[in-house]
Amino acid sequence: MSLALGEIAVQFGCEIHGDPDVTVDCVATLAEAGPGSVSFLSNPVYRSQLAATRASAVIIAPDDAADCPTNCLVTGNPYVVYAQVAQLLYPAALPRAGRHPSAVVGADCDIGNGTEIAAGAVLGDRVSVGERCYIGPNCVIGDDVVIGSDSRLFASVSVYHGVAMGRRVRVHSGAVIGADGFGNAADQDGWIKVPQVGSVNIGDDVEIGANTCVDRGAIGDTRLGNDVKLDNQVQIGHNVIIGDHTAMAGQCGIAGSATIGARCLIGGGVAVNGHIEIVDNVSIMGRGNVTKSITTPGVYASVFGVEEAGKWRKIAARVKRLDAMAGRLRALENRLESLRGSDDDT
Repeated sequence: MSLALGEIAVQFGCEIHGDPDVTVDCVATLAEAGPGSVSFLSNPVYRSQLAATRASAVIIAPDDAADCPTNCLVTGNPYVVYAQVAQLLYPAALPRAGRHPSAVVGADCDIGNGTEIAAGAVLGDRVSVGERCYIGPNCVIGDDVVIGSDSRLFASVSVYHGVAMGRRVRVHSGAVIGADGFGNAADQDGWIKVPQVGSVNIGDDVEIGANTCVDRGAIGDTRLGNDVKLDNQVQIGHNVIIGDHTAMAGQCGIAGSATIGARCLIGGGVAVNGHIEIVDNVSIMGRGNVTKSITTPGVYASVFGVEEAGKWRKIAARVKRLDAMAGRLRALENRLESLRGSDDDT
């Protein structure tokens, strides 16, 4: 498939600098682009690559357009326009309607028109799958699951009983949706399992990465809002609530009953304690450790960044001495107060 720059400009509201009849048929980075490819510049780190690019066109911000050596599509948000153009150049393959002979479909299932159920997939009883869905190889779908139209479950996804997914949901390989939450009551003789009787409710346009786990609720449901994006290897505990348009990078862990607002950005490796609340429009930088509620929108961070090993050993040694240093500081403050008192008496 190829697109003329004029078509792209009209569809996505760009200003053209150059020839509107030039066509592109693939995407590439600024450094690797050649004739027929379209690239983009949104991160200033890569601006040094602009002058030498061989791309047929670059999607670019107004401030950078004057330095572009080739045709450019000027827009206020180059990365978004690049994503939209890439979707046109690389459209997702449509499901091949039908059921593979090795697939197993339980009783009273409702499978929508145009849906593909691939080899080895197993669907329980009373499963509802919308139109134009794709259920990949070796997926296991429990009883009473609902999957909205145009959703795609890639190979070896497990969806436990009673889970409800909206439309256009994408779940990548190895993800587990609706397994029991980590609920155990301590007894003098050991642990007593707490039945996890809730489920998982997932909104529209959600994407769940490979090997990510979203646990079912203990009482009530775990809920993911519309347009939530979860990277690979993310853990969502029972009864967590995540607001619309929130995105989480890989290896985040969200403990049970935490509530995360809308339009939040959670960096890689962030840990969020259970039973706390994060308001809308919060960004947490990678490796952050959230131990209490965040009530004000903004950007938050914790933990030290990487340092040269020798310097880090010195920092670590000083951190270990902070408590003793704080004690000595308090003693000095108390001594100063007593000296001031003596002066006042004099």
